Parts: sequence; structure tokens; C-alpha cells
Amino acid sequence: SEVKAMIFAAGRGERMRPLTDHCPKPLLEAGGKPLIVWQIEALARAGIGDIVINHAWLGDRIEAALGDGSRYGVRLRYSAETTALETAGGIAQALPLLVADPANEAGDIFLAVSGDIHTDYDYRRLLPRAAAMAGSAEPCMHLVMVPNPAFHPAGDFALGDDGRLSLDGGERLTFGNIGLYDTRLFSAIARGEKVAMPPYYRGAITAGHATGERHDGLWENVGTPAQLAALDRSLRARPA
Repeated sequence: SEVKAMIFAAGRGERMRPLTDHCPKPLLEAGGKPLIVWQIEALARAGIGDIVINHAWLGDRIEAALGDGSRYGVRLRYSAETTALETAGGIAQALPLLVADPANEAGDIFLAVSGDIHTDYDYRRLLPRAAAMAGSAEPCMHLVMVPNPAFHPAGDFALGDDGRLSLDGGERLTFGNIGLYDTRLFSAIARGEKVAMPPYYRGAITAGHATGERHDGLWENVGTPAQLAALDRSLRARPA
């Protein structure tokens, strides 16, 4: 079955103020393009054409700017949150858009990515992994890990040579906000409930149901106006 994608775009972008007072963070531009459009285009290149975007703050602007996705060659659908539900709550709210067949007990594998990262990661790399995860007895997750950035020197989880993630031991890497998840992981969350994601990561890792891979290429978490300006400069300096 085709892998669907979800882009998280519901955050308020507090650290981006005043830029985000009147513009939702995913629509801030770098290199002449909104941050979220870089993601949509990368997903489209990978053949991932069914994309769900959640939003809360200034969400109507996101829908107005991106429309139905046809100009990017994809189908965009929106999961509106009146108040931001955090990551796991946002996924639970969007599940009707992510599940292919509600009667299917096996669960669906979907790709989820943060709308405020900028990366050259090739999403095609995740498609064989998604196929391998589909139909597993226990719901699993697979996380793309990156070398620890300056703002997060301690990292998040350790990635073993066997591709399994662990909470301690080994070299710790930072979660790159790109992951594959089984919809069953979130089916017990009530719609509209505000639920954070860390307990789900820890639970899957502890149970041995979380794998990972390392990405050493371009990866930026665009959190502040200074980071946005630096990314904009580096993208504009690139040869066309």
C-alpha cells in the first residue's frame, strides 16, 4: 500500500517571534520558498503523494497558501486543531486521514516529519523499510537520527550496529524529526487529547520495537530568526 505522509505544522513558533506573529512558522521562507514547501517537494520526488498537514496557529493561512497540493503534484489534506495537541495527539487527531482501511487490524505505516526542519534526506530510502514494517505483529517505529547539533549536544538515543535504538549505551545521536510509525501506536488516544510523543519513543525503544538509521547530510532544525536567516543565506549561495 502507498505510504502516506504527515507534516507537523501546528506549533506556535514562539522562538521565531516576531516573525511568527502574523505568519505561521512553516510558511516562513528560506531560499525563496516556504520551509514546508521544501518538504512537500521532497516527498513528491520520493513518490509520496498523499500528505496530511496538521495546523493550529494561523492554520487558515497554511491552507490558503498551499491549497490542495496539485501545484506540487500531491494531494494535501488538513487536520485542523483548535489548540495544538502536541505530536502524538496531533497524529491521533489525523488518524482518519492516515489509515487506509479502518477495518484493517494490521495498521498502516506512515511517514511523519516536522515542518520546521530543512534536510537533503532522500525519503525514498524509507520506502523499503515501510514495506518491511507493514503487517508486523507488534507496531514498530523507525527513526532517522542525525549527529548531535550544537544546541543538543547530549543527543537522544543510541543507535546500535544492528540498527536498533536504545535509551543508553553507545554513541548517542539526535532524533532528526523524520520517522516511520504504525498507526496502531496511536489508536488508543482520544481525538482532541493533548499528548506528547516522548513516552511513545521510550516505550517502543524499551520494548525493542524501534529501529533507526543515521543521516550525515544536510539537516537543520530551523528554530530562531537567526537560524532562518543563516539557512536562507546558504540556500541562496548554492549554485542553481
